[in-house]
Amino acid sequence: MSVTRRRYTITGQVQGVGFRPFVFRIALENSVTGTVRNSPEGVIIEVQSQSARVQAFGEDLTAKLPPLARIVTLEQEDVAALEDETEFSILHSTAGQGNSVLISPDVATCEDCLADMHDPQNPRYRYPFTNCTNCGPRYTITRSIPYDRPATSMACFELCPDCREEYENPLDRRFHAQPNACPECGPHVWLTDESGETTAERQEALERLAFELAAGKVAAVKGLGGFHLVCDACNEQAVQTLRTRKNRPDKPLAVMVPDTATARTIAALTPEEEEQLSGIQRPIVLAAKTGHASSLAPSIAPDTNFIGIMLPYTPLHNILLELYAATGNTPALVMTSGNMSSEPICLGNREALERLHGIADIFLLHDRDILIRCDDSVVRMNPATGKPLFMRRARGFTPSPVFLPHDGPTVLGTGPELKCTLTLTKKDQAFPSQHIGDMENLSVHGFHGEILEHLESILQVSPELIVHDLHPDYATTTTARQLAEQRGIPARALQHHYAHIHAVLAENKFSGPVIGLALDGTGYGEDKTIWGGECLYVDNESLEHERMARFAHIPLPGGEAAVREPWRIAQAMLHGLDRKEPTNYRWPWLDEFETQSRLLPQLLERGINSPLTSSCGRLFDGVAALMGLANAISYEGQAAIRLERAQDMDECGAYDCPLTTDDQPAVLDTMQLVLGVLEDLERNEDIGRIARRFHLGLINGLTNMAAAFAEVLGVEHVALSGGVMQNLTMASELPLALEMQGLQVLSHTRVSPNDGCISLGQAAWGQRLLALGRLDD
Repeated sequence: MSVTRRRYTITGQVQGVGFRPFVFRIALENSVTGTVRNSPEGVIIEVQSQSARVQAFGEDLTAKLPPLARIVTLEQEDVAALEDETEFSILHSTAGQGNSVLISPDVATCEDCLADMHDPQNPRYRYPFTNCTNCGPRYTITRSIPYDRPATSMACFELCPDCREEYENPLDRRFHAQPNACPECGPHVWLTDESGETTAERQEALERLAFELAAGKVAAVKGLGGFHLVCDACNEQAVQTLRTRKNRPDKPLAVMVPDTATARTIAALTPEEEEQLSGIQRPIVLAAKTGHASSLAPSIAPDTNFIGIMLPYTPLHNILLELYAATGNTPALVMTSGNMSSEPICLGNREALERLHGIADIFLLHDRDILIRCDDSVVRMNPATGKPLFMRRARGFTPSPVFLPHDGPTVLGTGPELKCTLTLTKKDQAFPSQHIGDMENLSVHGFHGEILEHLESILQVSPELIVHDLHPDYATTTTARQLAEQRGIPARALQHHYAHIHAVLAENKFSGPVIGLALDGTGYGEDKTIWGGECLYVDNESLEHERMARFAHIPLPGGEAAVREPWRIAQAMLHGLDRKEPTNYRWPWLDEFETQSRLLPQLLERGINSPLTSSCGRLFDGVAALMGLANAISYEGQAAIRLERAQDMDECGAYDCPLTTDDQPAVLDTMQLVLGVLEDLERNEDIGRIARRFHLGLINGLTNMAAAFAEVLGVEHVALSGGVMQNLTMASELPLALEMQGLQVLSHTRVSPNDGCISLGQAAWGQRLLALGRLDD
């Protein structure tokens, strides 16, 4: 009887997801002998038996994948049969360079493990580190590849006999589950006061924590990718205490609830939002508030009609919410990043005790090390695409790759200044990092370096080119130049808004020419002004690009002060239109800023510290200030959020926003929108109608401009990017308007449209630059 031996080499998300145990089981089911092992090239399988059985094994291999596994490539070849092989076995992993496997992101606790934790007879009853091959930590505990226990932060925990038996039993779902542990042999939790003195351990620590939260305390809780600051989401005093201590006066806070039934009481969830909320990634989902959301503290999300809500994604979260409900309180807890605003999330126990001292009253710590910081992801559903619109991409999604339209060498994109990420490419894949933060803060610089070192380790790559922002003084520019010099490789600059458009093209695997609308708050332009309302021609194949049009310039009197105080932008708009204060309407900022307001015309007339911007984000800020919605802001986007919320959605009118082509680039006359706002304010028109007319006028202007240039240039696609595309009105209505003009729209669905996508655009552009041999252009 003839025997066939077949070798499979598989790449993708096939380590840390129960793939080898799965292969072992289907080998037994199909009565084949052979081996499976992790290697730098991927997972290597050899199977041997009668041809029909080998064929059946191959069919099961792709049809019955474990929940977290994802195959990218599968190569097979027949090899020489072995004579004395009698069983199928899992071999030790082999190390080396050039890994072709994808490490899994961290994923939420599975139903089987939850059942273990809720069973009083189970050894893992209420054990906060319960996991199996289908769930639990991956990325944040992995030091290197191949993914085996010694390469994780579980290396220091030796398996007890019971856990060892599970680990070695091919019929157990914890077979080769690298983070496997139980109360006897695994990590444990303990509670301390703010001085670091231990007050309770293990189960008692969790019970005491629930009691203290019910009493209004603020806790620092060590989680999966860092620390959370936690308090009762229904206790206004506790929420205000947290806001004051964290220096976060207004920015919305996320709320964790135990299940979708509870979530539905405070958020009007669509089926798509509910699917995101309960999926294995468990992001924070922005959903419309319901009337019952009034049970939450009023200051949870004061500027918006949306609430950021998430479900528990670790055993610890599940236990904590269960115990908190047992205190008689509504099981809803604020879960916000464990840091001072703008700083990196805290990672280790000692770091948290030092940096969060004075913010948290109590600390829940544990002894499983977190190897890389990773914030919660934040998404909202985009009605235009039916897909998630990322506000922040991190836990649950990192380090999943974006597949590129071209294969190529390894390139590093170091990212922008604000909302920074970095990206490494590897062949036809790009690996955007988790959210890093604002590089204006010195403490974030080290985090940027940590992530680069970690990604290089788990991907086992080193860049041949570094791409950075055009701004000469950005920290990421300095980092890129220093790294390039240290490693002896070239560094090149790509303008911020072209990087935005290249990011859209990369994640859509699109190479042809597009009209790109890059709409955000700021970006250093090729003419050394501040860009942000840009209509660009971009060809990803040839790398040709041109700035076709921009928004009308607005001065920013006081420079960065105008970003923090939008009334300055509003007054600059009035100055540009030569508008005086009307007799029947007092400008909203005069009561608070009258003295500064009287001095502002001198700055504008002399051009002192009043840089010009074409920014769409600053246009929103200025209009919001004109309408009395935001004289000053405490977080980026606050004015635009209030302007979006103010809309009367029954209004159908729109202000004019014409394109003038007298200059090169052409100018979208957004000052006509401002003029329309002013005239309606002077007529005492309803604020909701004004806000809606502004949004619709801008959408009409952008649509007509894109359509005009698409026709002239013979282009059929429009790419949308920039932080303004996180505005739900813009994200849902602008694509529809463009499609009505016969244009095909490319949007972000895999990374955020804000500056978190910049590093992806940089890296993809750099890879193409090398492929075209145009490094010296």
